Amino acid sequence: MEVSPVSPHTPPRIPAGVWVLGFVSMLMDISSEMIHSLLPLFLVGTLGVSVLAVGIIEGLAESTALISMVFSGALSDYLGRRKGLAELGYAMGALTKPVFAMASGVGMVVAARFIDRVGKGIRGAPRDALLADITSPAIRGAAFGLRQCSTPWARSPARCWPRA
Repeated sequence: MEVSPVSPHTPPRIPAGVWVLGFVSMLMDISSEMIHSLLPLFLVGTLGVSVLAVGIIEGLAESTALISMVFSGALSDYLGRRKGLAELGYAMGALTKPVFAMASGVGMVVAARFIDRVGKGIRGAPRDALLADITSPAIRGAAFGLRQCSTPWARSPARCWPRA
């Protein structure tokens, strides 16, 4: 059986790992948006937290994600264990989702939000480095574009879901 030669004009295919990371990222974004879009209403309406406290909680959560992202990138480079760190970050985010539904007080919500954002920070840089590791330079931009395009797509339906 003869194998047809690859045309020099045919771009390389995007590896399956890139598609998997994009799909996982999209699912994580959908679950996060479903919860985080309702979280301020839950905190204020059900738990009786002030709007100022909600702002402080959200600000601390997002700054925690950004700070942990810096350290996870350095740790990923030092250890060279990109997949393990990305899995840890995704697991932290996934495991906190049920805690929001079970929360009976502000402390549980703050702890879950903090762990969720640390997980986001831990997974970001190693995931991007893993994408760079598994793709050739010729398609690296396409691979990052594919992974990034899952985020806005995930956010629009997720914001509509809880309100439907």
